[in-house]
Amino acid sequence: MPTLLTKTRRAIGAAVGASLVLGACDFTVTNPGPLLDEDLNSVSAMPALVNGMGGDLSNAMGTYLTRGALAAFEVRHSGNFAAERQFATGVIRPEDVNGDWARMHTSRWVAENGLVRMKSVLGAGFETNPLTIRAYLYAGFANRFLGENLCETTIDGGAKQPNSEHFVRAESLFTRALTLARAQNNTALTNAALAGRAQVLAWQNKWDAAVADAALVPAAFRHNAVFSINTTRENLDLANQTINRREVTVFNTVWVADRDPRVPYDTVRTSSGGFQTGQDGATRFFRQRKYTTLGDPVALARGSEMLLLRAEAALRNNDVTNAMLFINQARAVSTLPALTATTVDAAWTILMRERGAVLWLEGRRLWDLRRWLASGRNTTLQGRSTCVPISLEEIGANPNL
Repeated sequence: MPTLLTKTRRAIGAAVGASLVLGACDFTVTNPGPLLDEDLNSVSAMPALVNGMGGDLSNAMGTYLTRGALAAFEVRHSGNFAAERQFATGVIRPEDVNGDWARMHTSRWVAENGLVRMKSVLGAGFETNPLTIRAYLYAGFANRFLGENLCETTIDGGAKQPNSEHFVRAESLFTRALTLARAQNNTALTNAALAGRAQVLAWQNKWDAAVADAALVPAAFRHNAVFSINTTRENLDLANQTINRREVTVFNTVWVADRDPRVPYDTVRTSSGGFQTGQDGATRFFRQRKYTTLGDPVALARGSEMLLLRAEAALRNNDVTNAMLFINQARAVSTLPALTATTVDAAWTILMRERGAVLWLEGRRLWDLRRWLASGRNTTLQGRSTCVPISLEEIGANPNL
């Protein structure tokens, strides 16, 4: 993990960069020189600080989505990058995840420690400031993203802990966001907090509580991680790898068999009418069309996923009727026809595919396949890496490992 000073500097840089991007209408910027850490200890700096939290979360997600999608068979490798080829073959090595590990933990650290700073700076106004809700949400989703993708974790150079530690932290953060959002009558952020908490409650096997939260989220709700075309750091890298390059392809995935509108792709042709190949010059390049610009948002939580959480909870109780009811309500969000199942096994097969379609290319599939493998429901990842290990740089820098 980065040192405290390095992380502080990163937080400052992210906050300043985000404030310039998100807060300015005139894009002419004069660099005033280095910003001191204490300069953030003012009420006027809080928007920049919180925007920086969001920027770090988006950066961590955006640069990982391609590799996570390869490891989870959401796309296939068609490029030249060595680490991505390893992910595609089911081998996730400590030496290949240094950047991912650092960015994921930076997003968590910046948000969690930013909240400490905000509480100190805002004082009595901390709980009534709308920025505080957003900060809690960023911290919650950063922890959820870590929990879903890491094998094990360490917190700020500490001892090794199970990945579930991040779900525990996220639950607490989402609960605080929910309390403040309700107090401020902010419906959108209330729904975001409910959806985020439902996710991590389920992953802690608190299914009844997860269902209670999920049932309160509207079916059409969506809460996003934001990207931008302003700078390379703000770009959605997955879009870059499939719009500007041809590094991954939908060809030879399960999604080619049907044209599910939630999994959009194009069969790209050359000027002579043949199939375009990827950067490797051999694999057919079918371009994903879920993200068509480098600034497209990525969903952090959806109402349709909440319906699928309720469906999974029902199936865990062998309730096929209600499971299919919730599945079909989720399909109705995308104006898709209802499906039928008469057995628990058939309903599980449908549910697993529906989650794959709804959450396609959102960094969630590897976790689903991993937990279903552990429960004996799905063997897709059998014999493959199922998560991101502690990075080689963290192992070398952390005396507790």
